[in-house]
Amino acid sequence: MSPKMKKALNDQIALEANASSSYLAMASWCEVTGYEGAASYFYAQSDEERTHMLKVVHYLNDMGANATIPATKVPSASYKSLETLIKTALKNEQTVTAAIHKMVEISQKEKDPSTYAFLEWFVNEQVQEETKFETLLQKFDLIGRDKLAINEIDKYLAAQATAEAEPAA
Repeated sequence: MSPKMKKALNDQIALEANASSSYLAMASWCEVTGYEGAASYFYAQSDEERTHMLKVVHYLNDMGANATIPATKVPSASYKSLETLIKTALKNEQTVTAAIHKMVEISQKEKDPSTYAFLEWFVNEQVQEETKFETLLQKFDLIGRDKLAINEIDKYLAAQATAEAEPAA
């Protein structure tokens, strides 16, 4: 594995760790703001990002490249609204997607088929992640932004958190 690819993968560990931390802060904000469904959803998102980080850590270590475990940035602790929080989450996912696409590019240029194959899962995962948050934002346009609509969105997030926690049949 080239030094450039190793650096990109270690940078990805930092991105995933920061995403996990950011979602944890979002969950906490939701919990104290009264959005129980959104809190459950974002606690699960935080766990998912940590799992993504660990995939990269294990891959680097398995390849003999030694993962670097970073400190995380202090995430935002407050949001104007649930909608603003979800917009921030979408932007975070778009940043992660761009980084993954850059790594795919590096793996192709450097003729690194193992890393390219490893990254395919992340490419597909990011399509799903961005779609989830875009769909959530559409809910605000579809059902509104008043208190009842936001309560419905919170219920939807609770159902999504429960559905994602259940093992696939």
